[in-house]
Amino acid sequence: MQEQILLQSKIEKGAFTRGGEVSSSLKDILRKLGIQSDLSRRVTIVTYELEMNIIIHSLGGEITVLISSEKITVVAEDQGPGIPDVEKAFQPGYSTADDSVRGMGFGAGMGLNNVKYYSHELEVETGQGSRSKFTASIYL
Repeated sequence: MQEQILLQSKIEKGAFTRGGEVSSSLKDILRKLGIQSDLSRRVTIVTYELEMNIIIHSLGGEITVLISSEKITVVAEDQGPGIPDVEKAFQPGYSTADDSVRGMGFGAGMGLNNVKYYSHELEVETGQGSRSKFTASIYL
């Protein structure tokens, strides 16, 4: 099967009330496609964490989810400001979220760590002052 788009959605900066909509919609799509629940769970966790990362830390972005006969790929691209220290950003508990975000229960520093843990493959393109692009693959 050639790679096909399952879902594509714009994500707005600071849209906390809409956080989780993309991953929830994706969960319904995967269920209808008959994707095993353990794989569906991995994909939706990765999608949720990347969705919230865009909402919390970026200037807005987009998530695209693709499927092929081999894998499901979640691509999250944002419009900046980039990640100055990627290695540090993946450390459990490290967060640059401000106090207002933490006060809402977000920004605990586990999001990117979860993305890495639940992905079979993960590519990150970023730099300070630039956009970020995460490409997470989960094999079927």
